[in-house]
Amino acid sequence: MLYNSLVSIEQYTQEDILRILDNAVKFEARPNRNLLEGKVVATLFFEPSTRTRLSFETAVNRLGGRVIGFQDASTTSSSKGETLKDTIRMISNYADVIVMRHYLEGAARYAAEISSVPIVNAGDGANQHPSQTLLDLYSIRKTQGKLDHLTVTMVGDLKYGRTVHSLILGLSYFNPTFHFIAPEELRMPDEQKRFCEGRGIRFEEHVAFTEDIINRTDILYMTRVQRERFTDLVEYERVKNVYILHGRMLAGSRPNLRVLHPLPRVNEIACEVDDNPKAYYFEQARNGLFTREAILCDVLGLEVDPPRRPARKNSSETI
Repeated sequence: MLYNSLVSIEQYTQEDILRILDNAVKFEARPNRNLLEGKVVATLFFEPSTRTRLSFETAVNRLGGRVIGFQDASTTSSSKGETLKDTIRMISNYADVIVMRHYLEGAARYAAEISSVPIVNAGDGANQHPSQTLLDLYSIRKTQGKLDHLTVTMVGDLKYGRTVHSLILGLSYFNPTFHFIAPEELRMPDEQKRFCEGRGIRFEEHVAFTEDIINRTDILYMTRVQRERFTDLVEYERVKNVYILHGRMLAGSRPNLRVLHPLPRVNEIACEVDDNPKAYYFEQARNGLFTREAILCDVLGLEVDPPRRPARKNSSETI
């Protein structure tokens, strides 16, 4: 049932993205609606999650639906050897939509091909995280007043960072300029760079995290170095604290600059930055609720503002 699942941001046209963002605006204005009344959403998290899982589950609750699922795969039959195929086929019998995070790249696409209900990819390995991309785009448009012609600097783990991979795809409709800042071990993969080249998107690669680059930036997108993606912990220790954003580094930045981060952070943003008006990562996380409300309604084909039925005439009214 791949056609109405959200597996990759590549599925969405510019029109689709803007529709989701416009609906998220409506949900921010009024998050509590009964659009999912009678619906059941299964949240299957084979990897740990805080913001993604809780914001999806909060979205379901605020829309009047019900949640089933798990946040620890070790408590499920997968720990007994049940295949992903069997798990998805079974859960499809119980739910109207499945929100899934999995440690394997391509797991969401596979699930969508065998499921009888829509699948929403909540992150598959180092591949993609499309719902995060949509909330990032919502946050960017909200803070910048536009999506077009922005300079976006991505810092940290660009090799394994599924959020930056997805964000490149999502921003590709809006003529961005990218700066990629990463150590050699964590450089942006060739696949994403070839994509930019094929779309005529300008980008520069850097190893040094300098104020000169920050001062030419509209959106500074920080990421953590993900320990769980490393097979060599010596390599992780070598790069884990390579870039740290301090408050003084924002002194000469543009007035409109905002610092985003998909969270959780470790050491890559000093706590002093939290009080800077250019820090936006906690508000960004809040925007995930409204965006995910819009996503759930979209994959289920539900109108956010359905037309009202005309009032029924009083039977005693004189004709």
